[in-house]
Amino acid sequence: MSEELRTMVEIGFNILYLIVIWVMVILMTRRLGGVDKKHHRVANLFRWAFLLLAVGDTGHVGFRVLAYARGGLEQNGLLVGLGALATAVTVTLFYVLMLYIWKERYHASFGWFEYLLLGSVPVRFLVMAFPQNEWGSVVTPAFWGPLRNIFLMILGLGVLFLILRDALKAKDRLFRWIAYCIFFSYLFYTPVIFFVREFPLVGMLMIPKTIMYVAIAVLAYYGLWLKPARKKHKHQLA
Repeated sequence: MSEELRTMVEIGFNILYLIVIWVMVILMTRRLGGVDKKHHRVANLFRWAFLLLAVGDTGHVGFRVLAYARGGLEQNGLLVGLGALATAVTVTLFYVLMLYIWKERYHASFGWFEYLLLGSVPVRFLVMAFPQNEWGSVVTPAFWGPLRNIFLMILGLGVLFLILRDALKAKDRLFRWIAYCIFFSYLFYTPVIFFVREFPLVGMLMIPKTIMYVAIAVLAYYGLWLKPARKKHKHQLA
């Protein structure tokens, strides 16, 4: 794939993604009042989680699109770096909210494992604060890039384990599929973390990785907003 084609694919996908994710957030917000009472807290947490994701990714992929429009990524390294910093913060908070979504969904309580996951958050933010992260650079440093992402992997994969374990136990189809999406998002993301500097084309895996987040939003919206409402409507008609 040529550099020009790859750039056009990235720009097109980024714009489409931002439109879709913001539409999902707006729908979740406008229709939150119609969510069944027993699902309301979980639905509201999902709404906040995807609002954070949308804000951070508007900085991340939105700034990349703007950088291309202004002459390219290398010429706008600070803009690209600030966008990467924004999404690094919000995606971390996204998984914190996913942990609380798991807690609400299964009426669970936090133990040592859950507090360990929460403990990875300030450590990640501390690592991100070091100037060696070079947030003004387009390419993440070979050591500090993977290092700061290790703590995100601890948090995200820990949340994946909790959701999948309890979804399988409760035969919860919705959250089982959400867990699968989290798994595949990390499956696509991990090679990017470790190999994108040596093999730039690996960065294209960010597209299927991002699609997994859209899939989680769609699954949550269907399972918590639409499906219960349809069941209630059918019951009323009967």
